[in-house]
Amino acid sequence: MSPKNLIKGLPFLLIIFICASKEPKWKPLFNGKNLSGWDTYLGPKYDSITNKNGIIPIGLNIDPSKVFTVVRMGDENVIRISGENFGGISTVRTYENYHLQLQFKWGQLKWAPRKNAKKDSGLMYHAVGPHGADGGNWMRSHEFQIEEGDCGDYWGCAGAIFDISAQKDQNNSYIYNEKGDLMTFSTISSSGRHCIKFPDAEKPAGEWNTLDLYCFGATSVHIVNGVVNMVLHNSRQFDAGNETPLTKGKIQIQSEGSEVFYRNIRICSIDKLPDNIFKGEQR
Repeated sequence: MSPKNLIKGLPFLLIIFICASKEPKWKPLFNGKNLSGWDTYLGPKYDSITNKNGIIPIGLNIDPSKVFTVVRMGDENVIRISGENFGGISTVRTYENYHLQLQFKWGQLKWAPRKNAKKDSGLMYHAVGPHGADGGNWMRSHEFQIEEGDCGDYWGCAGAIFDISAQKDQNNSYIYNEKGDLMTFSTISSSGRHCIKFPDAEKPAGEWNTLDLYCFGATSVHIVNGVVNMVLHNSRQFDAGNETPLTKGKIQIQSEGSEVFYRNIRICSIDKLPDNIFKGEQR
């Protein structure tokens, strides 16, 4: 190609490059070294389900039992949450309009009050207000449930509200159904604050699971191992007796009586939700 023709071709080549480079601009939330960029918070320690060892929380950025650490696993560093105390790590920054992705897998240890229960953790998002607002341990937030067999469920915490398409099963539980009635889930809703995901896409214990969370405007989407298992609408909160929008906040990962490991925590900004998420959704 002559220099003249090459110059003429540059705009087209530039367009191709720009279009081809429209990949997510991921930003790591875990630097692979330490918990820089995160705060820790621990509530009172449980001796049993009915007995807290005192009522005063351990507090913010105080972790005497090393519940939250960075450990070596294979050829990489990962975050270990021992689960020994209820609480969580939360981002220092707040986020809105994003795609969050992380991986988790279960460890072996379990602690009171969940020694005989399913292994449990949780991804809290749009977390706002004081630490400990939910059960003395977590912030007001939406929970993307991380629990054995229940990964992807929704819980509204300390005044968070979502509308979700669901139907009631024979056990009077509400299960996500993309063609179901739009129901309100919150601490004071007649439907309760818990909606069960559908379908189940969690991998067996000991394997890494990938979670994707999309949040744009007042809508969120829970995805487990590439499978959409809940779309949530009209995010809002009870605030001083009124319902107000809840579209941004911190990201918090729970410690809830179970050993769990996290890696590859990253986030990118989005300007819309992927179109294929809404296949079958009655909006």
